[in-house]
Amino acid sequence: MKSGDGRLSWTGIALCFAAGCAGGLVNSIVVWFCGVAGLTAALDVDIEPALTPAWLYPRIVWGGLWGWLFLLPWSNARPLMLGAGLSLAPTAVQWFVVFPLIAHKGVLGMDLGTLTPLFVLAFNAVWGMTTAMLLRRFARERALSN
Repeated sequence: MKSGDGRLSWTGIALCFAAGCAGGLVNSIVVWFCGVAGLTAALDVDIEPALTPAWLYPRIVWGGLWGWLFLLPWSNARPLMLGAGLSLAPTAVQWFVVFPLIAHKGVLGMDLGTLTPLFVLAFNAVWGMTTAMLLRRFARERALSN
């Protein structure tokens, strides 16, 4: 969504949350699939979650909350680049707060495997790019309906 397109309306706030939730869902499915398919294990990364409501629900909600980053004015940034860039925020929180302080897996999640930081970076980029593309789609549909 571009500046001046009504992002700070209630509709814009809701759309950013909804797109972030959808991004969280897509991210979660990708994380789960990489675990089930054995990709993470093959690269000595211990990320293989079970696709359960208890695991999925907080990831979707946090995806929605992180989606509010898209409310900030980003001029005319390209959606995929914007999504990849904004995904660095939840990535940093995962690396420097969640892994070491909450999950006790070390800074960057290194206790889960040497390549864990790269997987987290890629998984969160999926969230950011999915969210950005959905918001772009929402903006186009809103423009067509006006």
